[in-house]
Amino acid sequence: MYTEQKKPFFKQKKVFIPLLSIIVIAAALFFLKDPLFSKEKDALQAAESFTKRIEKKDFTKLADQVTSASLKANDFSKKQLAEKYDNIFNGIGAYDLDVSNIKVEKQDKENGYQFSYDLSMKTSFGKLTKQSYRGVLSEENDKWKVDWKPNLIFPQMEKGDTIQVKSDPAVRGNIVDRKGRTLAETTGGNTLGVIPGKLGTGKAKESNLKKISTAFDIDEEFIQNQLKQAWVTDDTFVPLKTMLKQKTIPKDINGVTYQSKEMRYYPYNEAAAHLTGYVGKANADDLKRNPALKADQIIGKTGLEFTFDQQLRGQDGGSIMIVHDETGIEETLQKADRKDGKVVKLTIDASLQKKAYQQLKGEKGSVTIMSPASGDLLALVSTPSYDVNLMTNGITPKQYKAYSDNPDLPFQARYAGRYAPGSTFKTITAAIGLETGVTKPNKTRTIQGLKWQKDQSWGNYHITRVHEKEQVSMVDALVYSDNIYFGQEALDIGKDEYEKRVKTFGFGEDLRIPFTMKASQVSNDGIKSDILLADSAYGQGELLMSPIEQVHAYSPFATGGKLVYPRVIQDAKTDSPKRVMKEDTANTVKDALVQVVTHPNGTARSLQIKGADIAAKTGTAELKSKQGATDGTENGFLLAFNPKKEDYVLVGMIEGVKDRGGSGLVIEKMKPIIASFYQ
Repeated sequence: MYTEQKKPFFKQKKVFIPLLSIIVIAAALFFLKDPLFSKEKDALQAAESFTKRIEKKDFTKLADQVTSASLKANDFSKKQLAEKYDNIFNGIGAYDLDVSNIKVEKQDKENGYQFSYDLSMKTSFGKLTKQSYRGVLSEENDKWKVDWKPNLIFPQMEKGDTIQVKSDPAVRGNIVDRKGRTLAETTGGNTLGVIPGKLGTGKAKESNLKKISTAFDIDEEFIQNQLKQAWVTDDTFVPLKTMLKQKTIPKDINGVTYQSKEMRYYPYNEAAAHLTGYVGKANADDLKRNPALKADQIIGKTGLEFTFDQQLRGQDGGSIMIVHDETGIEETLQKADRKDGKVVKLTIDASLQKKAYQQLKGEKGSVTIMSPASGDLLALVSTPSYDVNLMTNGITPKQYKAYSDNPDLPFQARYAGRYAPGSTFKTITAAIGLETGVTKPNKTRTIQGLKWQKDQSWGNYHITRVHEKEQVSMVDALVYSDNIYFGQEALDIGKDEYEKRVKTFGFGEDLRIPFTMKASQVSNDGIKSDILLADSAYGQGELLMSPIEQVHAYSPFATGGKLVYPRVIQDAKTDSPKRVMKEDTANTVKDALVQVVTHPNGTARSLQIKGADIAAKTGTAELKSKQGATDGTENGFLLAFNPKKEDYVLVGMIEGVKDRGGSGLVIEKMKPIIASFYQ
């Protein structure tokens, strides 16, 4: 019998390797083993490593990759080379460095390699023309290193050449109000300082420093610290304080002098401090955020100075030149024309801003005024405030600490902070009720007593009111500010419908106002209980709105039902007005708000001004530690507008009005401001 014998697999099938593949593999093995190929690879890695250090401006490590012989030939130590690169690249404000097109090739007659690359970068004057470099790599201690020459800083440089930067600083643009009045400007000022060598010695010096401290209101410890700085010598000018005008130096004080200085000045100071913000020197954090900045460059730090910094700052002009050592010839590397900063024009009325600040000074509160015809914000005031000229021109650590430790939070812009709006919000509940048909102008509710609850499921919780009136209409409820009435109306409207309607008044929207402001909210996570619904109806619960959002949300009552979007920059584009209620609804609520002022029992009756038509709603919001608590702090609010002319909507707010007159205190402070619209 014949039996087929199985052969091993490798014998069953012949494997044919193409001749070309054999040649490629052999060539690859040859080059991998070839010392010349290996050297070229190492040289390329050295070139890449060197240029990577340039990209990262890591000049200390760059100096480690340079041959000792080339350092010696150029009279540099590693440290000095690193410092030279640092001084030049930081001096020209170099950033966004990008190396490309790196090549390495064997030198024809030498043992080393030539390498080349291109370098792109931006400087303080903009984008620099791409530079092309050539250099040589040599072996040192079995490592490829760069034979360094000055042309590796810039291709045109030779030994002994220097870089010179001529700057033509841009003038920072002004911030002005709607009429062109200056809120922030760059102007000529003075720096008060001392010449250490002229202060005297021993007890004479101590006495002199005390006199300087007293005469110019400068903390003595601050003066001592300024004098201890490493760069100070007997003949140097040590700055102590910047001021707009020179103050006479007493004859018994030695060593004090002035130097002229360009300074940022805020004519309205505290009245507009939160709005304008201030400028200061760029620090390490600023440079990290924006590499285009130079150390100690004056930039916007807060407020509109910060938000519109680039527009206000403009672009410095100037030139970067290589000064050739042998000939003294200046070769221009880069040149740029100066572009002064632009003016930022606000919708603010500076005189109204100042008047509102003066009225509110001494309180913790805010005044927000908008033109309902355009959405222009006419005044944005927050108190307490701070000395913005001091902040930008030499505040001491002690003075800054006094501000930052102040429990009244003077740095806080209260017009952008969120608060429970209190009873001013009843206007929106009334409008929603009318729009849904639940509320009717002549319908009355029978309400007995000063407290009410839906049923026993509310436990110990009751809605309370101040005035005991049995038959209550919508107009009555606004005039007397009846919490129970609006709580009952909201319960009839229903949670879902009420929340949906409230959101049409701009809740949760980004108003694109150019400063930090959280969006308004109806609730933390939806209105999920009847108690929360009822509380929301009269402006408490979990409602949160900034005063800016309040003038926005209440604008339909002044415009016949259109929600107007606010702006603070004159040429800013905003959303078009949006109809959120019928004109009849807006007019019905508006007429009731007129009675809040004219009715003998109206909560805003003290706002009456002879010859002036005013619609208003007062409100207080009690901030309790927990629902049902009997006591808490109280914020007072006033909404006011002209019912016959779309010229202003005002929301005034004062914190902590309990036992100080409640919303009546807000009326007292706001009345002169409102009167100015009728003069």
